[in-house]
Amino acid sequence: MKTKSFARASAHGFTLVEMVAVVAVAGVITTAAVPSFNGLVDAQRISGTASELANDLQYARFEAVQRNQGVRVTFKADAACYVIHTGSANQCQCGSAGPAVCESGAQAIKTVTVGAAQGIAVQANVSSVFFDPVHGTASPAATLRVTGPQGRSVQHTVNIMGRVRSCSPQSSVLGYRAC
Repeated sequence: MKTKSFARASAHGFTLVEMVAVVAVAGVITTAAVPSFNGLVDAQRISGTASELANDLQYARFEAVQRNQGVRVTFKADAACYVIHTGSANQCQCGSAGPAVCESGAQAIKTVTVGAAQGIAVQANVSSVFFDPVHGTASPAATLRVTGPQGRSVQHTVNIMGRVRSCSPQSSVLGYRAC
C-alpha cells in the first residue's frame, strides 16, 4: 500500500512577531540617535558661524590696509548682526531687513546677520573693533563668542596685533582646540 507524504511548502516573508520586533528595535535606535544628530547639527552651525566671523575679522583688517583707511567691525547690542564699515562706531547700524544703514560719509562694506532663527548668537565684550590702516593693528583687543542653543561655543580672541585666535571652551566644538 502506498502512503502519501505531505511536504509543507516553505513560507516566504516575515511573521507578525518578526515585524513587530524589527519596528521596536528601529524605534529604540532612532530615539537614541536623534539627540546625537541634533548635537551634530548644532556644532556644525556654530562652527560655520564662527568660521565666517573669523574670516570677516581678517577681511576687515585686510580692507583697512588695502584702502589705507580705518575699517571697523561693529556688533549690534542684541548680537543679531555685525557690520564691517568705515567711519566711527556709531555711524553704521544693522538694517532691519538687509544691508547696514550708514550716515555722515561712513561706508558699509559688509553686513552679516547671525542665525538667530537656529539659536546661534554672537556675544562681544566690545561694541566695535577698529583696524588701523598703517599697521593692521586692532583696537581694542576683543573677545567674541559664538554660542549655540545647546551651550556649545567657539571663542575668538582678537589681539592688539589684529590676529585672531580661536578655541572652544571644554572642546565642545570639534576642530577647535580647548580654551
